[in-house]
Amino acid sequence: MSNARPLSSLTLSELRQRTSEKWRHYPSDVVPLWVAEMDVPLAEPIQRALHDAIAIGDLGYPMDDAYLVAFAAFAARRWNWDGIDSAHSIPVANVMTGVAAAIAVLTDPGDTVVVNCPVYPPFYSYSERSGRVVSEAPLGADGRLDFEELEAAFERARAKSVRPAYLLCNPHNPTGTLHRTDELTRVLELADRYGLRVISDEIHAPLVLRGDFTPLLRLAGAERAVAVLSASKAFNLAGAPAAVLVAGRNGADVIQALGQRVVPGPSQLGVIAQSAALTDGDDWLDILLEDLCARQELLIHLLAEQLPDARYLPGDATYLAWLDLRSLNLESPVDSPRGDMAGESGPAAYFLEHARVALSGGAAFGSGGVGHARLNFATTESILRGALEQMGRAVGNRH
Repeated sequence: MSNARPLSSLTLSELRQRTSEKWRHYPSDVVPLWVAEMDVPLAEPIQRALHDAIAIGDLGYPMDDAYLVAFAAFAARRWNWDGIDSAHSIPVANVMTGVAAAIAVLTDPGDTVVVNCPVYPPFYSYSERSGRVVSEAPLGADGRLDFEELEAAFERARAKSVRPAYLLCNPHNPTGTLHRTDELTRVLELADRYGLRVISDEIHAPLVLRGDFTPLLRLAGAERAVAVLSASKAFNLAGAPAAVLVAGRNGADVIQALGQRVVPGPSQLGVIAQSAALTDGDDWLDILLEDLCARQELLIHLLAEQLPDARYLPGDATYLAWLDLRSLNLESPVDSPRGDMAGESGPAAYFLEHARVALSGGAAFGSGGVGHARLNFATTESILRGALEQMGRAVGNRH
């Protein structure tokens, strides 16, 4: 299996044996292209590590140091970044646990958290549940950071908050935008000018299809910023979660404050699986990235063929496609309130009902999401092709 193509290794019948949310949320006649989970087998190094651990009953309390060492080596190897060390890092259960912990120590209830909409729905829910106020700085029409909007949002946040923060998605979900070094440098300059602490969710960092990922903390000016990273998205390990929160060189206050709180750490299986992925999974990851590039190209072709009125700006990272479907004028239920990431609203509801294809509803991603849907193209060629053909027929059958 080591030389197999990850996105061509499994059949639909094999995938339907899975019991994860992706495959059990909807009835068995629905093609699930919604939640961010790939249709791939586990990389062999991960399989071996988990099998060996279970064989000897190695399910005790985790040794987090091994995970930090593995992540530090991966970051140095893949991104030329040596910023992960035990003095500035802490393992956490998953990325959003780390984000929530950072929000809790860097801001106070009632303070503002700035986000770039449309954005991953938990950015809203985790901030609001902790008593913070979310302020939106919409992305530009090109899917990139709009610095006029961002500066205005920072200025509002500074006026209303004692300790405001900016929650960055790097690379961006759902658009797949890969932020450039110059853009991130300007983010840090603005954050310093207006006194916002930056928290960067970098869970999709290993999934860059074109170009190079820039870790925020590698840049000058990020000394007081925080980043949270994981191997879970790149190696399909949502069920074996682990993550690392890294503070900038002048962010000792974050690590010290977290050390005084109960912050859930990763499980033993999460540490074992992700350490194996980070240490021995490079070859598998490189093949996966080739596959994802091919799937994205196929998606572009299929959209032109089946849904020519849909608008899609291909991102340079992630396996997520943000589709603008407003011009299709689909009849569907009114978009549900923000937070429903399954496809029960807007155009996603139409395709769920009429094409039996599940997408993520756009309204869940905040302002600018109505009329949009997120599609996960990390699947086999036959599944992706069949789904787009079903969507095309559903639109054509209206007439």
